[in-house]
Amino acid sequence: MTGRIVSVFGNMVIAEIDGRVVQNSVGYCCRSDGARLLSEVIRVRGRMADLQVFEETRGLRVGDLVEIEDAMLSVVLGPGLLGEVYDGLQNPLWELAAEAGFFLKPGTYIHALSTEKKWNFTPTAKPGATVDAGVALGWVPEGIFQHQIMVPFSRQGRFTVERVAPAGAYTIEHEIAVLKGEDGRTHPVTMQQSWPVKVPLNVSRQRLMPTEPLVTRVRIIDSMFPIVRGGTYCIPGPFGAGKTVLQQITSRHAEIDIVVVAACGERAGEVVETLREFPELTDPRTGKSLMERTIIICNTSAMPVAAREASVYTAATLAEYYRQMGLNVLLLADSTSRWAQAMREVSGRLEEIPGEEAFPAYLESRIASFYERAGAVELKDGRVASLTIGGTVSPAGGNFEEPVTQGTLKVVGAFHGLSRARSDARRYPSIDPLDSWSKYTGIIDPKKVAKVRSVLRRGSEVRQMMAVVGEEGTSTEDFLVALKADFFDNCYLQQNAFDEVDAATPADRQRFVFDKILAVLELELDVANKDDARKTMVAVTDLFRNWNYAATDSDDYRRILVDIEAFIASAGRSTAGGRHGEPVGEAVAAGALEGAAG
Repeated sequence: MTGRIVSVFGNMVIAEIDGRVVQNSVGYCCRSDGARLLSEVIRVRGRMADLQVFEETRGLRVGDLVEIEDAMLSVVLGPGLLGEVYDGLQNPLWELAAEAGFFLKPGTYIHALSTEKKWNFTPTAKPGATVDAGVALGWVPEGIFQHQIMVPFSRQGRFTVERVAPAGAYTIEHEIAVLKGEDGRTHPVTMQQSWPVKVPLNVSRQRLMPTEPLVTRVRIIDSMFPIVRGGTYCIPGPFGAGKTVLQQITSRHAEIDIVVVAACGERAGEVVETLREFPELTDPRTGKSLMERTIIICNTSAMPVAAREASVYTAATLAEYYRQMGLNVLLLADSTSRWAQAMREVSGRLEEIPGEEAFPAYLESRIASFYERAGAVELKDGRVASLTIGGTVSPAGGNFEEPVTQGTLKVVGAFHGLSRARSDARRYPSIDPLDSWSKYTGIIDPKKVAKVRSVLRRGSEVRQMMAVVGEEGTSTEDFLVALKADFFDNCYLQQNAFDEVDAATPADRQRFVFDKILAVLELELDVANKDDARKTMVAVTDLFRNWNYAATDSDDYRRILVDIEAFIASAGRSTAGGRHGEPVGEAVAAGALEGAAG
């Protein structure tokens, strides 16, 4: 059906439609120069339809033609998605740049998948078999994975396989199977299909409670504030606190199959850095490029505002698609604050009643509906797959009381709050161990984690007291508690992202090191004074820091472990005195320093 533009207000167009129109339908606003700008119907009022345009509306005029289609905004699903960089509308940006140049022309759209590349198809379904939506008909190799070619998810009911293409090389448009429905009609199947981005894709037997820890190899996350496969978490923090770096480290080292990165409204410089670095990063699992199991949805702050919303839902749909293949997928959204700002701008142009800080009243429900697309599912063939969603939030001034952060905290299972003070102190990751929390159970016994958190909390209280009364007004016992809290922070919570060993710590090593550190924290050191306490903790801190940089199978690792165990044994063996009657603290410190020097 068609209509005519009545008014243009930024990226919103009001059109008078000649026939029946349905909300969320796709529309095209036709400029006088022939360009057709993709848009979506977001509100219907009688014969008037409000459309948000995903392109710059410069050049549109009152009276221009509007074409409305029956379909919703959808993405193409099929082999070839991995390793691609798309915009929010699933245009492959490298092909788009080759065709349109570095300055993209509005109204230019390219098919998301190559229609010329051939894929080696291996059939698994046999003629006469009964199938339904989501059942695999065959597979093609895509990187290290078997990309399942499934019965289209939009097909409802049961079908009989009439014929399947023999093993061979085919394009995504080639007919690889023919299905016969219960009504007798036949349906051809190709390697590609489409799915509306705002409809969750979940064709499974049942939804499961996420319980299996997702090991990111970032110690403060895995040990203190864990996430699980199929869970949700958020990383709020001020600008420059390390949100993007933490996400990139997670995407590289997390024990996950597929990574989908949605750069939603981020600054162009950060996005360009991501696009340049990811192809050069080596995947620790395969030794190949990390991009071979990564999809990037790129929508910078310089791109049209309305496309930010599309980019978030596009990323979620692509992630759900690979979950349907039985894989574990991690979706990283950076940043949901820019997505919320886009909703606020569109809501203002719709003249809706504003909520807190002018955000729309439905902000929390939109945030919840996005994170609810995560989850662990049991597929129809019994396999368990998961989609984990982690989103960053960029509150102005690092204020966690603003609406986007608060709306996110209500629905996520883990909160990794970044601290400006820790970031300025060059502590990475700058996750605040006192403000952050997690509802999940990780790789460390919760009772052990509770003990360590108690030490950190008491240490923080002592530091605050020392800021008032000074070190001389603090007892030696309290001062030692503060030193132990600093020891745990320096030796375990902080990691060197540029060191080959310390950047990523496997789960087994995390458990082992955590137990050794906990043993040190539980020692009742008999120190004579604050200097004695400081020397002791400095010595053991040096041991553990050097241990973090030693590979697990190296001689340095084993040598330092012997020194650490000697420290724990000598400190815990006696509280009466050390060598030649000196306090145990000084004796232990001297022995530890000798071991570190050796």
